[in-house]
Amino acid sequence: IESNLTLTPVWILGRQHHLNTDKSKLLLDISARLWFTYRRKFSPIGGTGPSSDAGWGCMLRCGQMMLAQALICRHLGRDWQWEKHKKQPEEYHRILRCFLDRKDCCYSIHQMAQMGVGEGKSIGEWFGPNTVAQVLKKLALFDEWNSLAVYVSMDNTVVIEDIKKMCWSPPQSSGAAHSSAHLHRSTLGRNKNTAGFCTGWKPLLLIIPLRLGINHINPVYIDAFKECFKMPQSLGALGGKPNNAYYFIGFLGNELIYLDPHTTQSFVDSEENGTVDDQSFHCQQAPHRMKIMNLDPSVALGFFCKEECDFDNWCSLVQKEILKQQSLRMFELVQKHPPHWPPFIPPTKPEVTTTGAELIESTDKLFELEEEFEILSV
Repeated sequence: IESNLTLTPVWILGRQHHLNTDKSKLLLDISARLWFTYRRKFSPIGGTGPSSDAGWGCMLRCGQMMLAQALICRHLGRDWQWEKHKKQPEEYHRILRCFLDRKDCCYSIHQMAQMGVGEGKSIGEWFGPNTVAQVLKKLALFDEWNSLAVYVSMDNTVVIEDIKKMCWSPPQSSGAAHSSAHLHRSTLGRNKNTAGFCTGWKPLLLIIPLRLGINHINPVYIDAFKECFKMPQSLGALGGKPNNAYYFIGFLGNELIYLDPHTTQSFVDSEENGTVDDQSFHCQQAPHRMKIMNLDPSVALGFFCKEECDFDNWCSLVQKEILKQQSLRMFELVQKHPPHWPPFIPPTKPEVTTTGAELIESTDKLFELEEEFEILSV
């Protein structure tokens, strides 16, 4: 990295590094991120579909990387480090198993591609950042281990009231405890109700799909975009170039640092004991860099708020750093649900015992209803 940049701080997912003093720490921080790439030789998607995602799965892999980073923050903490051949905690292997290329893993390429059918994408078709966000939001409903609340912003607007409603909504099948939980919340913090469910704050994965220009990124957004990588809640950004997705994890000067999914590796399954041979899930080469002005304007920002105080802190950082732009703000943060929008209903898992992929038919019907509703409400 050029000498004049050695004094410039490098930001990686909310952490600052200095090249001249802690370059090795920076490289360790980057290689600790879970790296998902194209794979081949997995079981055919849908039984008869592709057995490799080379050429079409890059944005799905980037979505997996962003979500995996959220799960690492949730279970191991942002400062957890990975080292080759070092024994890792059970939660780490459990996180990795969520993403293996098998139809029974909750965030596998199989589940994502099949859930994309409900978003109008045929299997083997390239996804944009917004489609991946919608797919993750649906798949998260089937992930009981993490019980994440996934909020995908609409119309460049993040609504605080809707997020609070979603993150404080009780786990399903414990409706009766909801009102009492709200009464006790201020005094007890996390209140267990009689069924043993925790009615506390659901960890929040916040995804903000944006268009930062028409054909090229508008320079007016660059500072705000970079500011997002400095926030402790940062999960980076999904984006890249048309049909070429990257997972952006930080920046140095006017260059973005990213993980690149465009390498095809063979399918890796878990061992008998549940551990995963993880050598191929960490990128150990020098990080890739790209001039920020070469970024395609269609991106999705990601943030993770484990506790309510993390979200409140994120809101105040956004007020200070993003909303200070008087014109052309990157996105809006509002307290109340806009009155002209359809009402906000926290998504819930349909009351059927199917996997995400089998749900597509029923979600298609739901979409038709939603579209009718939107026509009526306009």
